[in-house]
Amino acid sequence: MSDFSEIEEMYLKTMFEIHSDNPAAIVKTTQLADIKGVSAASVTEMIQRLSNRDMVTHIPYRGCRLTPSGFQLAARIKRREILLEILLTDVIGYDGDVQGVACKMEHAVGADLESTLDRLLGYPEFSNEGKRIPSVERDFETTGISTLLPLSKLPVHSSAIVELIISSDTEAVTIRECGITIGSVIETSVDSRTCDGDTLTISDSLSMRILARINSIGG
Repeated sequence: MSDFSEIEEMYLKTMFEIHSDNPAAIVKTTQLADIKGVSAASVTEMIQRLSNRDMVTHIPYRGCRLTPSGFQLAARIKRREILLEILLTDVIGYDGDVQGVACKMEHAVGADLESTLDRLLGYPEFSNEGKRIPSVERDFETTGISTLLPLSKLPVHSSAIVELIISSDTEAVTIRECGITIGSVIETSVDSRTCDGDTLTISDSLSMRILARINSIGG
């Protein structure tokens, strides 16, 4: 979590989304007012507040641009939103207002939780809509013994024990037919996976709903 309020973070994220489409453009006050559904005076007040904290450069009578610090923080907020959207859809299988829920949750995500989500989701590079996720420096070495991952993200030549299955009733039937239950041992090779010694064939989308904890990684 940052030292900025939720509304300040929302403004920064909106500016980042505009910058992503046209990095050289000035974010106009009227443009922000239309997007946020507030008055131009309210936007100007927020721009001044963020300018005082070195998050934006205020360009009088025109709008603003994100500073390097502002861009970095805004990118991180957007990144957390996208990671939460992937978690909600691919792992939890939530079919409600995914974007709205992720938008509310993103402000409570700190650096440690962000890193954990990133690892859990297999270090995704793109959103479900195919847009590149804002990047950060990652510690890929954190994937190892005792790491909890979806089946589709288990590293090659690893063995893991199924700990959690999140599925609808229909999906649960398919998972049982594959022979997967809590406590099943999943082993991976270069081109296959096995469950309790039997060859496992399951879609990547469904395997995202099955979380297993790694107990060994071979060479």
